[in-house]
Amino acid sequence: MALEVDILGMAEVKILAEGYTTADSINNNGEEKTCATISLVRDKDIVMVVDPGILEDQKILIKELKKEGLTVNDVNFVFITHSHLDHYRNIGMFPKAKTLEYFGIWDKNTIEDREEQFTENIRIIETPGHDKTSLSLLVKTNKGLVAICGDVFWKENLPEKDSYADDPQRLEESRKKILEIADWIIPGHGPMFKNNK
Repeated sequence: MALEVDILGMAEVKILAEGYTTADSINNNGEEKTCATISLVRDKDIVMVVDPGILEDQKILIKELKKEGLTVNDVNFVFITHSHLDHYRNIGMFPKAKTLEYFGIWDKNTIEDREEQFTENIRIIETPGHDKTSLSLLVKTNKGLVAICGDVFWKENLPEKDSYADDPQRLEESRKKILEIADWIIPGHGPMFKNNK
């Protein structure tokens, strides 16, 4: 589902690859399969891929970008929600992009501080619990506020207990924060869903 840019200059959010996980499945027979939800955010001159993740083939992401009229060289920012490999493995696909992550904004081998208010329509907040480095991207669109929050929520019908959380209490606080402000949520491993607050 895409949330399109409108005449008021709001940002656009689109899922490029819908994620999945078997980590919460009772019958996974010990084999875990996972792929992060990969999103595209556009806001004026910003072309951002969020959580380029793990894919069976990088051509999947190249093809989805092409549908949007983009190549990997058009992407100028990659945002990483947290430092688990299934969310950032393909970061090297974007040679011209700066990387925005917990510790700052990387441009090749230099780093600068990140600001909470990244653009007029994009805000970055810390949402720890699943991981100490967890960030969420809050994007104003014409359909409302979209929270791209990595594994704060794995998917809409998330497991109550996150077996990978390094701080379950802080994770609950982060979930509550997102549920209070977001109209739409893009979880770490599933489709976007409406937050009925």
